[in-house]
Amino acid sequence: METTTNHVVKWVLRIGVAGTFAGHGLYALMARPSWVPYLMTLGFSSEMALKIMPVIGVIDLLVALMALFKPLRIVFLWAAVWAFLAATIRPLSGESILEFVERAALWAAPLAYLFLVGFPRTLSDLFKS
Repeated sequence: METTTNHVVKWVLRIGVAGTFAGHGLYALMARPSWVPYLMTLGFSSEMALKIMPVIGVIDLLVALMALFKPLRIVFLWAAVWAFLAATIRPLSGESILEFVERAALWAAPLAYLFLVGFPRTLSDLFKS
């Protein structure tokens, strides 16, 4: 039986992940111009970066909704990896390493959730809540 504390902590982490991805998703849907250099660091042209951002935005919004309403482990694994890569791109594009450090909670929260529910050990575990 799950303790009340564990239940509350899981909800706090789910809300944190959802808020992060909803906010970033909405910014991406608006094709935030300040994010173009990050995608250009990966080899995208500025035009392609502006075109791909809404796709990223939709994916981020789906992650936010899934974190709240269907918390599958694969969603939190994706959230941790994506947030880590998104934080890493900042110093790679010429910004301070502190930009990465400041965003540690964005990838640590989904990892913490996975620690609480158990990391997936099999492929089928990825699709369990």
